[in-house]
Amino acid sequence: MATGADDFDDGSIPALLRAAAADPDGVRLLFRYAAREPDFRELIDSIAAASREVAHRNLARVIPAGPWLDWAANLIPAVTLEAVIAWLDAGQPDPDQAAERISEAVHGVMAAARTI
Repeated sequence: MATGADDFDDGSIPALLRAAAADPDGVRLLFRYAAREPDFRELIDSIAAASREVAHRNLARVIPAGPWLDWAANLIPAVTLEAVIAWLDAGQPDPDQAAERISEAVHGVMAAARTI
């Protein structure tokens, strides 16, 4: 599964949802099951590190440097991925609105990081 972006923009979550919908079993296998297997630990760790780095770089534009920026950069990739997997597990409801709903969750994390 590849969404292929070094920056986060309005197309990132829809692209992730499209990739997940195209291969839901692959997404679950990679991020839910293989993540627990030692043979895949390095791959999962590198994906997670890259996601945090992209999030940190993009969030630094709107959240001041410091521990809350670090917190948000760690949390947003996890929230996004879990939201997509939960969406798959729920049967992919409202596919036309799913990206907006997940974006609202992401923006909630961003707002929490900015207001503290």
